[in-house]
Amino acid sequence: MQQVHNTQEPPPASALAGIKVLDLSRILAGPSATQLLGDLGADIIKVERPGEGDDTRKWGPPYIADSNGLPTQESAYYLAANRNKRSIAIDIASPEGCALIHELLAKADILVENYKAGGLAKYGLGYEQLRARYPRLIYCSITGFGQTGPYASRPGYDFLIQGMGGIMSLTGQPQGEPMKVGVGIADVMTGMYAAVGILAALQHRNTTGAGQHIDISLLDTQIAWLVNAGTNYLAQRQLPSRLGNGHPNIVPYQVFPTADEPMILAVGNDSQFARFCEVAQLPELAQDPCYATNSARIANREALCALLTQRLSSRQRKHWLVALEEAGVPCGPVNNLADVFADPHVVARGAELRMRCDWAEGGEISLLANPLKMSATPPTYRRPPPRLNEHAESILADWL
Repeated sequence: MQQVHNTQEPPPASALAGIKVLDLSRILAGPSATQLLGDLGADIIKVERPGEGDDTRKWGPPYIADSNGLPTQESAYYLAANRNKRSIAIDIASPEGCALIHELLAKADILVENYKAGGLAKYGLGYEQLRARYPRLIYCSITGFGQTGPYASRPGYDFLIQGMGGIMSLTGQPQGEPMKVGVGIADVMTGMYAAVGILAALQHRNTTGAGQHIDISLLDTQIAWLVNAGTNYLAQRQLPSRLGNGHPNIVPYQVFPTADEPMILAVGNDSQFARFCEVAQLPELAQDPCYATNSARIANREALCALLTQRLSSRQRKHWLVALEEAGVPCGPVNNLADVFADPHVVARGAELRMRCDWAEGGEISLLANPLKMSATPPTYRRPPPRLNEHAESILADWL
């Protein structure tokens, strides 16, 4: 039986206990960053538009059911990136709302925002307008294209960035159309980089007493996580072709059919390939100069994969998974999400997080757990994602 986490204040061991974050971001990149900080113990105040709230509250279905089994206005999408936060609705365009933001800023360690470049300046809330008044403030701006450059004024969305940032040119079948990744990975990775930058800025402030401005964009981040594919291009200036599920630098490293269901074969070195050949009863391939080394296998990818497809298709997936695992050859199934959350290892690692939530059906909600496992300061789960303006009273009492 999985543990259901109760709401609680962060224990003293929380790494970021006592750190106050004013979160003016919405959608996914900024909220992902602040949720990560919240999991590590920071007090996250989510500032939302009165009557509207975060755009993703309406990005459904599915919507979470209430205690009567009826759909609420809280989408599953919104829940994905907003736990461990408190919500307050403030109209920053009004003098009263802007004044309240300043009162909160006087207590804040960090401000996170994802307005268009320069968008907060018209309210007197741009970094250059605040730095002298709040010299210890860490101000993180998340945009599509950054604070400088010819595209700085453009809005940026994950799908657009995946296309412009090159990942779609690498994803998909060789003869098919370019494909995006199935989740908003450019947003999520930007949130992760933002959180790392914020933690680095906190350490800098601990040393110097000074805050700073963090300028992070979806496009910059997308290009950074092209990783080996981007570096391969820079090394030789040759455009890679799409390989479907193949790997540009390792063979065989892709999905193969079996007699019933597909499987992944992920051979990472020549010794693993030799062990695979023994299991597959193809020992001669490991001695063949066309296939004995990874470089040779890359040069002869098409012929080798045709041979392996024929052999692997002769037995069911379960046979191959058992035999290859016993031989120490990396392999695995292609799981759907039901398979993932039923996997005994996934269950043992606690990837599904159940949190008590009074307004939800059954009194709880299921979320994706933080993957960090820390011996002294592990992530904590104190608050389910807030309803719009749910904590206005407590926020004003605690902070002001």
